Amino acid sequence: MKLSCELAWLGGEQPERDVLIEIDGDAIAAVEPGAELPDDAERLAGLTIPGLANAHSHAFQRALRGRTHAGTGSFWTWREQMYALAETMTPDLYLPIARATFREMALAGITVVGEFHYLHGGGNAMGEAVIEAAADVGVRLTLLDACYLRGGLPSFRDAGVGSWAVRVDELRDTDTVRIGAAIHSVRAVDFDSARVVPEWAAERGAPLHAHVSEQPAENEACLEENGLTPTMTLAEAGAVSPAFTAVHATHLIDNDVTLLGFARVCLCPTTERDLADGIGPARRLREAGSKLCVGSDSQAFIDLFEEARAIELDERLATGVRGNHTPAQLLEAATAGGYESLGWRGGGRLARGAPADLVVVDLDTVTLAGTPSQDAVPAAVFAAGARDVRHVMVAGRWIVRDGENEGSGPSFSRENEGSGP
Repeated sequence: MKLSCELAWLGGEQPERDVLIEIDGDAIAAVEPGAELPDDAERLAGLTIPGLANAHSHAFQRALRGRTHAGTGSFWTWREQMYALAETMTPDLYLPIARATFREMALAGITVVGEFHYLHGGGNAMGEAVIEAAADVGVRLTLLDACYLRGGLPSFRDAGVGSWAVRVDELRDTDTVRIGAAIHSVRAVDFDSARVVPEWAAERGAPLHAHVSEQPAENEACLEENGLTPTMTLAEAGAVSPAFTAVHATHLIDNDVTLLGFARVCLCPTTERDLADGIGPARRLREAGSKLCVGSDSQAFIDLFEEARAIELDERLATGVRGNHTPAQLLEAATAGGYESLGWRGGGRLARGAPADLVVVDLDTVTLAGTPSQDAVPAAVFAAGARDVRHVMVAGRWIVRDGENEGSGPSFSRENEGSGP
Protein backbone atom coordinates (compact mmCIF):
# COMPACT_ATOMS: atom_id res chain seq x y z
CA MET A 1 0.00 0.00 0.00
CA LYS A 2 1.24 3.49 -0.86
CA LEU A 3 -0.03 6.68 0.76
CA SER A 4 0.79 10.15 -0.53
CA CYS A 5 0.39 12.63 2.34
CA GLU A 6 -0.20 16.29 1.59
CA LEU A 7 1.43 17.09 4.95
CA ALA A 8 2.95 14.68 7.47
CA TRP A 9 4.45 15.20 10.90
CA LEU A 10 7.78 13.39 11.15
CA GLY A 11 8.78 14.75 14.56
CA GLY A 12 9.76 18.38 13.93
CA GLU A 13 8.03 21.62 14.76
CA GLN A 14 6.78 21.85 11.16
CA PRO A 15 5.30 19.18 8.90
CA GLU A 16 6.89 17.85 5.75
CA ARG A 17 5.12 18.22 2.39
CA ASP A 18 4.29 15.47 -0.12
CA VAL A 19 5.38 12.55 2.04
CA LEU A 20 5.15 9.11 0.49
CA ILE A 21 4.53 6.33 3.01
CA GLU A 22 4.81 2.73 1.88
CA ILE A 23 3.19 0.06 4.01
CA ASP A 24 4.02 -3.63 3.93
CA GLY A 25 1.59 -5.71 5.93
CA ASP A 26 1.23 -4.16 9.37
CA ALA A 27 4.42 -2.06 9.30
CA ILE A 28 5.76 1.04 7.59
CA ALA A 29 8.30 0.02 4.95
CA ALA A 30 9.45 3.47 3.80
CA VAL A 31 8.88 7.19 4.39
CA GLU A 32 9.99 9.71 1.76
CA PRO A 33 9.36 13.46 2.14
CA GLY A 34 9.11 15.61 -0.98
CA ALA A 35 8.34 12.63 -3.16
CA GLU A 36 6.73 12.65 -6.57
CA LEU A 37 3.23 11.23 -6.47
CA PRO A 38 3.08 7.70 -7.91
CA ASP A 39 -0.10 6.84 -9.80
CA ASP A 40 -0.89 3.93 -7.48
CA ALA A 41 -0.70 5.95 -4.21
CA GLU A 42 -3.77 7.03 -2.28
CA ARG A 43 -3.73 10.78 -1.75
CA LEU A 44 -4.34 11.87 1.86
CA ALA A 45 -5.32 15.53 2.17
CA GLY A 46 -4.64 17.32 5.44
CA LEU A 47 -2.08 16.48 8.13
CA THR A 48 -1.03 12.86 8.67
CA ILE A 49 0.35 12.07 12.12
CA PRO A 50 1.24 8.85 13.94
CA GLY A 51 -1.55 7.10 15.79
CA LEU A 52 -2.46 8.62 19.14
CA ALA A 53 -1.70 6.55 22.25
CA ASN A 54 -4.04 6.63 25.22
CA ALA A 55 -1.71 5.47 27.98
CA HIS A 56 -4.24 5.40 30.83
CA SER A 57 -7.86 4.30 30.54
CA HIS A 58 -10.55 2.94 32.83
CA ALA A 59 -13.11 2.04 30.17
CA PHE A 60 -15.97 1.20 32.54
CA GLN A 61 -15.92 4.69 34.05
CA ARG A 62 -17.37 6.08 30.82
CA ALA A 63 -20.74 5.01 32.26
CA LEU A 64 -20.30 7.74 34.91
CA ARG A 65 -19.99 10.52 32.34
CA GLY A 66 -22.30 13.41 33.12
CA ARG A 67 -23.44 11.82 36.38
CA THR A 68 -20.57 12.79 38.66
CA HIS A 69 -19.20 16.09 37.34
CA ALA A 70 -21.59 18.64 38.83
CA GLY A 71 -21.92 19.71 42.45
CA THR A 72 -19.60 19.57 45.42
CA GLY A 73 -17.50 16.78 46.84
CA SER A 74 -13.97 15.51 46.32
CA PHE A 75 -11.98 12.72 44.74
CA TRP A 76 -13.03 10.54 47.65
CA THR A 77 -16.78 11.16 47.22
CA TRP A 78 -16.39 10.54 43.49
CA ARG A 79 -14.66 7.28 44.34
CA GLU A 80 -17.74 6.08 46.22
CA GLN A 81 -19.84 6.69 43.10
CA MET A 82 -17.29 4.80 41.04
CA TYR A 83 -17.39 1.90 43.50
CA ALA A 84 -21.18 1.76 43.21
CA LEU A 85 -20.88 1.47 39.44
CA ALA A 86 -18.12 -1.14 39.67
CA GLU A 87 -20.30 -3.33 41.89
CA THR A 88 -22.81 -3.66 39.04
CA MET A 89 -20.27 -4.77 36.44
CA THR A 90 -20.38 -8.22 34.85
CA PRO A 91 -18.54 -9.30 31.69
CA ASP A 92 -21.78 -9.11 29.71
CA LEU A 93 -22.40 -5.54 30.89
CA TYR A 94 -18.78 -4.50 30.54
CA LEU A 95 -18.39 -5.60 26.91
CA PRO A 96 -20.76 -2.99 25.35
CA ILE A 97 -19.40 -0.24 27.63
CA ALA A 98 -15.82 -1.01 26.64
CA ARG A 99 -16.78 -1.35 22.99
CA ALA A 100 -18.47 2.06 22.98
CA THR A 101 -15.53 3.61 24.82
CA PHE A 102 -12.98 2.21 22.38
CA ARG A 103 -15.10 3.26 19.40
CA GLU A 104 -15.17 6.79 20.71
CA MET A 105 -11.40 6.58 21.06
CA ALA A 106 -10.96 5.27 17.51
CA LEU A 107 -13.05 8.13 16.14
CA ALA A 108 -10.78 10.50 18.08
CA GLY A 109 -7.64 9.09 16.42
CA ILE A 110 -6.55 6.78 19.26
CA THR A 111 -4.88 3.67 17.86
CA VAL A 112 -3.58 2.05 21.06
CA VAL A 113 -5.13 1.98 24.52
CA GLY A 114 -3.54 1.21 27.86
CA GLU A 115 -6.40 -0.22 29.91
CA PHE A 116 -5.49 0.01 33.60
CA HIS A 117 -7.61 -2.96 34.60
CA TYR A 118 -8.69 -3.77 38.14
CA LEU A 119 -12.26 -5.10 37.65
CA HIS A 120 -11.18 -8.69 38.15
CA GLY A 121 -14.29 -10.30 39.58
CA GLY A 122 -12.28 -13.31 40.71
CA GLY A 123 -10.88 -14.21 37.31
CA ASN A 124 -10.04 -13.01 33.81
CA ALA A 125 -13.53 -12.82 32.30
CA MET A 126 -13.63 -9.03 32.68
CA GLY A 127 -10.21 -8.66 31.09
CA GLU A 128 -11.24 -10.93 28.25
CA ALA A 129 -14.30 -8.71 27.66
CA VAL A 130 -11.97 -5.72 27.33
CA ILE A 131 -9.77 -7.62 24.88
CA GLU A 132 -12.83 -8.60 22.82
CA ALA A 133 -14.07 -5.00 22.75
CA ALA A 134 -10.74 -3.70 21.48
CA ALA A 135 -10.69 -6.36 18.77
CA ASP A 136 -14.24 -5.45 17.70
CA VAL A 137 -13.20 -1.83 17.20
CA GLY A 138 -9.77 -2.56 15.73
CA VAL A 139 -7.53 -0.68 18.17
CA ARG A 140 -4.38 -2.05 19.77
CA LEU A 141 -4.62 -2.80 23.48
CA THR A 142 -2.20 -3.08 26.35
CA LEU A 143 -4.10 -4.68 29.22
CA LEU A 144 -2.33 -3.41 32.34
CA ASP A 145 -3.62 -5.91 34.85
CA ALA A 146 -3.49 -4.25 38.26
CA CYS A 147 -2.36 -5.98 41.41
CA TYR A 148 -4.91 -4.90 44.03
CA LEU A 149 -4.68 -6.60 47.43
CA ARG A 150 -6.29 -4.39 50.08
CA GLY A 151 -9.03 -1.79 50.31
CA GLY A 152 -11.44 -1.12 47.50
CA LEU A 153 -14.05 -3.75 46.65
CA PRO A 154 -13.68 -7.53 46.98
CA SER A 155 -14.08 -7.80 43.19
CA PHE A 156 -10.92 -5.70 42.74
CA ARG A 157 -8.72 -7.91 44.89
CA ASP A 158 -6.67 -11.05 44.39
CA ALA A 159 -5.96 -13.28 47.39
CA GLY A 160 -2.28 -12.35 47.27
CA VAL A 161 0.42 -11.27 44.90
CA GLY A 162 1.08 -14.91 43.98
CA SER A 163 -2.56 -15.38 43.02
CA TRP A 164 -2.38 -12.20 40.95
CA ALA A 165 0.68 -13.50 39.06
CA VAL A 166 -0.90 -16.90 38.38
CA ARG A 167 -4.07 -15.27 37.06
CA VAL A 168 -2.27 -12.78 34.81
CA ASP A 169 -0.02 -15.53 33.42
CA GLU A 170 -3.18 -17.04 31.89
CA LEU A 171 -3.55 -14.00 29.61
CA ARG A 172 -1.67 -13.98 26.31
CA ASP A 173 -0.14 -11.43 23.96
CA THR A 174 -1.34 -11.36 20.34
CA ASP A 175 -0.43 -9.27 17.31
CA THR A 176 -2.57 -6.40 18.64
CA VAL A 177 -2.65 -7.13 22.40
CA ARG A 178 0.06 -6.78 25.02
CA ILE A 179 -0.31 -7.92 28.63
CA GLY A 180 1.33 -5.58 31.11
CA ALA A 181 1.38 -5.15 34.87
CA ALA A 182 0.24 -2.48 37.27
CA ILE A 183 0.51 -1.76 40.95
CA HIS A 184 -2.82 -0.10 41.51
CA SER A 185 -1.35 2.20 44.16
CA VAL A 186 0.63 2.07 47.37
CA ARG A 187 -2.74 2.17 49.13
CA ALA A 188 -3.82 -1.06 47.50
CA VAL A 189 -0.55 -3.05 47.58
CA ASP A 190 1.71 -3.53 50.60
CA PHE A 191 5.46 -2.99 50.24
CA ASP A 192 6.51 -6.66 50.20
CA SER A 193 3.94 -7.52 47.54
CA ALA A 194 4.89 -4.45 45.53
CA ARG A 195 8.39 -5.91 45.12
CA VAL A 196 7.00 -8.95 43.27
CA VAL A 197 5.10 -7.07 40.54
CA PRO A 198 8.12 -5.36 38.92
CA GLU A 199 9.98 -8.68 39.01
CA TRP A 200 7.09 -10.31 37.12
CA ALA A 201 7.09 -7.48 34.56
CA ALA A 202 10.88 -7.49 34.10
CA GLU A 203 10.98 -11.24 33.50
CA ARG A 204 8.47 -10.82 30.66
CA GLY A 205 9.69 -7.51 29.27
CA ALA A 206 6.25 -6.10 30.06
CA PRO A 207 5.38 -2.49 30.89
CA LEU A 208 4.63 -1.57 34.49
CA HIS A 209 2.32 1.25 35.60
CA ALA A 210 1.05 2.61 38.93
CA HIS A 211 -1.14 5.40 40.22
CA VAL A 212 1.22 7.76 42.07
CA SER A 213 0.53 10.73 44.33
CA GLU A 214 -2.85 11.60 42.88
CA GLN A 215 -4.02 13.02 46.20
CA PRO A 216 -2.23 14.56 49.22
CA ALA A 217 -4.04 12.07 51.49
CA GLU A 218 -2.35 9.24 49.57
CA ASN A 219 1.05 10.78 50.30
CA GLU A 220 0.24 11.23 53.98
CA ALA A 221 -0.93 7.63 54.41
CA CYS A 222 2.16 6.30 52.63
CA LEU A 223 4.50 8.41 54.76
CA GLU A 224 2.79 7.10 57.88
CA GLU A 225 3.06 3.46 56.77
CA ASN A 226 6.45 3.41 55.04
CA GLY A 227 8.20 6.62 56.07
CA LEU A 228 8.53 7.40 52.35
CA THR A 229 6.54 9.08 49.61
CA PRO A 230 4.70 6.83 47.12
CA THR A 231 7.41 7.43 44.49
CA MET A 232 10.19 6.61 46.95
CA THR A 233 8.29 3.55 48.17
CA LEU A 234 7.92 2.26 44.62
CA ALA A 235 11.58 2.98 43.94
CA GLU A 236 12.59 0.98 47.03
CA ALA A 237 10.35 -1.84 45.77
CA GLY A 238 12.27 -1.90 42.48
CA ALA A 239 9.45 -0.49 40.35
CA VAL A 240 10.97 2.77 39.11
CA SER A 241 12.86 2.12 35.87
CA PRO A 242 12.63 3.09 32.18
CA ALA A 243 9.85 0.48 31.85
CA PHE A 244 7.80 2.16 34.61
CA THR A 245 5.06 4.74 34.11
CA ALA A 246 3.79 6.80 37.04
CA VAL A 247 0.21 7.90 36.43
CA HIS A 248 -0.84 11.39 37.61
CA ALA A 249 2.22 12.25 39.75
CA THR A 250 0.32 15.36 40.76
CA HIS A 251 1.67 15.95 44.28
CA LEU A 252 5.44 15.39 44.22
CA ILE A 253 8.40 16.56 46.27
CA ASP A 254 11.77 17.34 44.69
CA ASN A 255 13.17 13.85 45.35
CA ASP A 256 10.16 12.33 43.60
CA VAL A 257 10.76 14.44 40.51
CA THR A 258 14.40 13.35 40.44
CA LEU A 259 13.50 9.67 40.75
CA LEU A 260 10.85 9.89 38.04
CA GLY A 261 13.46 11.35 35.72
CA PHE A 262 14.45 7.70 35.18
CA ALA A 263 10.90 6.69 34.21
CA ARG A 264 7.78 7.84 32.39
CA VAL A 265 4.88 9.91 33.63
CA CYS A 266 1.33 9.77 32.29
CA LEU A 267 -0.72 12.91 32.79
CA CYS A 268 -4.51 12.87 32.51
CA PRO A 269 -5.47 16.56 32.68
CA THR A 270 -9.19 16.30 31.89
CA THR A 271 -9.71 13.82 34.73
CA GLU A 272 -7.30 15.60 37.07
CA ARG A 273 -9.19 18.88 36.68
CA ASP A 274 -12.59 17.15 36.93
CA LEU A 275 -11.62 15.54 40.25
CA ALA A 276 -9.76 18.64 41.50
CA ASP A 277 -6.61 16.54 41.79
CA GLY A 278 -4.31 19.42 40.95
CA ILE A 279 -1.77 20.19 38.22
CA GLY A 280 1.33 18.04 37.92
CA PRO A 281 4.80 19.59 37.46
CA ALA A 282 5.10 18.52 33.83
CA ARG A 283 7.92 20.85 32.84
CA ARG A 284 10.04 19.95 35.88
CA LEU A 285 9.48 16.26 35.18
CA ARG A 286 10.46 16.61 31.53
CA GLU A 287 13.55 18.62 32.42
CA ALA A 288 14.50 15.93 34.97
CA GLY A 289 14.42 13.36 32.16
CA SER A 290 10.89 11.94 32.42
CA LYS A 291 9.21 10.85 29.21
CA LEU A 292 5.66 12.20 29.17
CA CYS A 293 2.51 10.57 27.86
CA VAL A 294 -1.21 11.21 28.24
CA GLY A 295 -4.42 9.36 29.06
CA SER A 296 -8.17 9.85 29.16
CA ASP A 297 -8.44 8.02 32.52
CA SER A 298 -12.08 8.31 33.71
CA GLN A 299 -13.38 9.14 30.21
CA ALA A 300 -14.79 12.47 31.36
CA PHE A 301 -13.60 13.56 27.93
CA ILE A 302 -12.02 11.47 25.18
CA ASP A 303 -9.77 13.69 23.10
CA LEU A 304 -5.99 13.33 23.26
CA PHE A 305 -5.46 16.66 21.50
CA GLU A 306 -7.15 18.21 24.54
CA GLU A 307 -5.08 16.11 26.96
CA ALA A 308 -1.86 17.13 25.21
CA ARG A 309 -2.54 20.85 25.07
CA ALA A 310 -3.86 20.84 28.62
CA ILE A 311 -0.38 19.83 29.83
CA GLU A 312 0.80 23.23 28.59
CA LEU A 313 -2.32 25.30 29.27
CA ASP A 314 -2.89 24.03 32.82
CA GLU A 315 0.76 24.60 33.64
CA ARG A 316 0.40 28.19 32.43
CA LEU A 317 -2.32 28.68 35.03
CA ALA A 318 -0.19 27.14 37.76
CA THR A 319 3.05 28.96 36.94
CA GLY A 320 2.07 32.14 35.11
CA VAL A 321 4.55 31.16 32.38
CA ARG A 322 3.74 30.41 28.73
CA GLY A 323 5.70 28.10 26.47
CA ASN A 324 6.64 25.37 28.93
CA HIS A 325 6.35 22.74 26.18
CA THR A 326 6.60 23.05 22.41
CA PRO A 327 3.81 21.73 20.14
CA ALA A 328 6.12 18.96 18.92
CA GLN A 329 6.88 17.89 22.50
CA LEU A 330 3.16 17.75 23.30
CA LEU A 331 2.40 15.76 20.16
CA GLU A 332 5.30 13.44 21.00
CA ALA A 333 3.67 12.79 24.40
CA ALA A 334 0.39 11.89 22.70
CA THR A 335 2.03 9.53 20.20
CA ALA A 336 5.46 7.95 20.68
CA GLY A 337 5.47 8.66 24.42
CA GLY A 338 2.34 6.57 24.92
CA TYR A 339 3.40 3.78 22.57
CA GLU A 340 6.68 3.34 24.44
CA SER A 341 4.90 3.46 27.81
CA LEU A 342 2.56 0.68 26.68
CA GLY A 343 5.25 -1.65 25.38
CA TRP A 344 4.89 -0.97 21.63
CA ARG A 345 8.50 0.00 21.02
CA GLY A 346 9.10 2.07 17.91
CA GLY A 347 5.41 2.92 17.64
CA GLY A 348 3.87 6.36 17.49
CA ARG A 349 6.19 7.47 14.69
CA LEU A 350 6.00 7.73 10.93
CA ALA A 351 9.26 5.94 10.29
CA ARG A 352 10.54 2.82 8.60
CA GLY A 353 9.87 -0.27 10.69
CA ALA A 354 7.23 1.41 12.87
CA PRO A 355 3.75 -0.09 13.22
CA ALA A 356 1.51 1.13 10.40
CA ASP A 357 -0.69 3.19 12.72
CA LEU A 358 -1.59 6.68 11.56
CA VAL A 359 -4.22 9.41 11.72
CA VAL A 360 -5.30 11.95 9.12
CA VAL A 361 -6.42 15.31 10.52
CA ASP A 362 -8.70 17.28 8.19
CA LEU A 363 -7.44 20.85 7.83
CA ASP A 364 -10.58 21.99 5.99
CA THR A 365 -13.02 21.63 8.90
CA VAL A 366 -14.72 24.62 10.48
CA THR A 367 -12.14 24.31 13.27
CA LEU A 368 -8.98 24.33 11.16
CA ALA A 369 -9.95 25.85 7.79
CA GLY A 370 -7.42 28.42 6.65
CA THR A 371 -4.50 26.94 8.62
CA PRO A 372 -1.22 27.66 6.77
CA SER A 373 0.73 24.47 6.13
CA GLN A 374 3.70 25.66 8.21
CA ASP A 375 1.36 26.07 11.21
CA ALA A 376 -0.36 22.70 10.90
CA VAL A 377 1.43 21.13 13.89
CA PRO A 378 0.65 23.86 16.46
CA ALA A 379 -2.86 24.15 15.00
CA ALA A 380 -3.43 20.43 15.50
CA VAL A 381 -2.11 20.52 19.06
CA PHE A 382 -3.80 23.71 20.24
CA ALA A 383 -6.98 23.80 18.15
CA ALA A 384 -7.87 20.37 16.73
CA GLY A 385 -10.18 17.89 18.36
CA ALA A 386 -11.69 14.48 17.82
CA ARG A 387 -14.17 16.04 15.38
CA ASP A 388 -11.29 16.85 12.99
CA VAL A 389 -10.08 13.25 12.66
CA ARG A 390 -10.85 11.99 9.15
CA HIS A 391 -9.16 8.61 8.77
CA VAL A 392 -7.45 6.22 11.20
CA MET A 393 -5.23 3.24 10.39
CA VAL A 394 -4.09 0.47 12.74
CA ALA A 395 -1.65 -2.25 11.66
CA GLY A 396 -2.06 -1.30 8.00
CA ARG A 397 -5.87 -1.47 8.10
CA TRP A 398 -8.22 1.50 8.01
CA ILE A 399 -10.45 1.35 11.10
CA VAL A 400 -11.97 4.81 10.56
CA ARG A 401 -12.81 6.12 7.11
CA ASP A 402 -14.45 9.50 6.61
CA GLY A 403 -15.25 9.68 10.29
CA GLU A 404 -16.89 6.28 10.68
CA ASN A 405 -15.51 3.26 12.52
CA GLU A 406 -15.25 0.12 10.40
CA GLY A 407 -14.95 -2.31 13.29
CA SER A 408 -16.70 -5.66 13.40
CA GLY A 409 -19.10 -4.91 16.26
CA PRO A 410 -22.44 -3.03 16.17
CA SER A 411 -22.41 0.09 13.99
CA PHE A 412 -21.16 3.29 15.54
CA SER A 413 -20.57 6.65 13.83
CA ARG A 414 -20.28 10.29 14.77
CA GLU A 415 -24.05 10.55 14.56
CA ASN A 416 -24.48 8.28 17.58
CA GLU A 417 -21.10 8.53 19.29
CA GLY A 418 -22.76 9.97 22.40
CA SER A 419 -24.97 6.94 22.92
CA GLY A 420 -24.01 4.81 25.87
CA PRO A 421 -24.75 1.27 26.92
